[in-house]
Amino acid sequence: METLDTWQWQMTNRISNISSLRKYVDISDQEALEITAAETRFRWTITPYYASLMDKHDPHCPIRMQAIPSILELQNNSGMQDPLQEESQSPTPGLIHRYPDRVAFTVSSECAMYCRHCTRKRFVGQPVQRTTWQAIEAGIEYVRKTESIRDVLVTGGDPFILSDDKLERIIKALRSIDHVEIIRLGTRTPCTLPQRITDKLCDMLAKYHPIWVNTHFNHPKELTEEAAKAADRMLRAGIPVGNQSVLLKGINDDRDTMKSLLHGLLKMRIRPYYLYQCDRIVGTEHFWTPLTTGLDLIDQLQGYTTGFAVPQFIVDSPIGKIPLCRSKLVELNDDYAILRNYENHTMTIPCRVDKEPALLAI
Repeated sequence: METLDTWQWQMTNRISNISSLRKYVDISDQEALEITAAETRFRWTITPYYASLMDKHDPHCPIRMQAIPSILELQNNSGMQDPLQEESQSPTPGLIHRYPDRVAFTVSSECAMYCRHCTRKRFVGQPVQRTTWQAIEAGIEYVRKTESIRDVLVTGGDPFILSDDKLERIIKALRSIDHVEIIRLGTRTPCTLPQRITDKLCDMLAKYHPIWVNTHFNHPKELTEEAAKAADRMLRAGIPVGNQSVLLKGINDDRDTMKSLLHGLLKMRIRPYYLYQCDRIVGTEHFWTPLTTGLDLIDQLQGYTTGFAVPQFIVDSPIGKIPLCRSKLVELNDDYAILRNYENHTMTIPCRVDKEPALLAI
């Protein structure tokens, strides 16, 4: 029997219709028509926990915008189903091998909530061949036979939506492979379903160290007491926790919001890792920002906050993740370099090395 407000209760009682949604936020008749139109093409579901964070009256609430379908999703002009070309880089269904020494392993097509900006919007929320146990076994066997793979990212969907037993079965099999050094897990449940991060789950994960977790917070309103407790449970189990945000127009594309998010993450001992340019997924055009927005944000953070609070600004692509920042190197030659700091001041440093360093007598 499910106990009220366990993660299983949250999943069973997810919101996926307008009448349930209206228990949490005001939805006008026009908005209801637009949600109904959008849901004919794009799936949606929201945990009661995440819905409780929404502003009841503000349709531009950053929590609402990430979760509730919008008619703008049907007005996309240039998005793609698979802009990262993951399907063409999958030697087995669900396993993406883009880099020489690591793979991404999509073991689940389910999430606690279907984010409106999801990079795998093409299959999340529906049964797909890539996440059958047969496909998962094929992926594990591929990793076993490919000795260059030292790092496996277990992702989805969201792998934490799997039961503890099934998730452990996957992790145990990967950990039994000698050349797999690191196992990482990508999950948004600390943000959308923090009840999932139980002591039992953390104890299980701790048996297979080194385990790393990257999660996904996009706005300060998501940094709740429940989320902090979820992070603390993982950290106490020896699991480092990082965060990957997506840069989203109208949600976190200004300096003050981003700085508040990053500082709040550090207070929860979650390390800001990546800030992604929003992938050009079909149905997400209303979230896209110019590249200059991300570059400006990094400029406005570097030097104005703690260094490890500043994430890498990343453009993901079929050829891999590409970090971007404006160069602080003004000029470089054999004799000197001119460098620019965060306040746009410059300094010249010598570069020439004229001779071998003298050996010290001992």
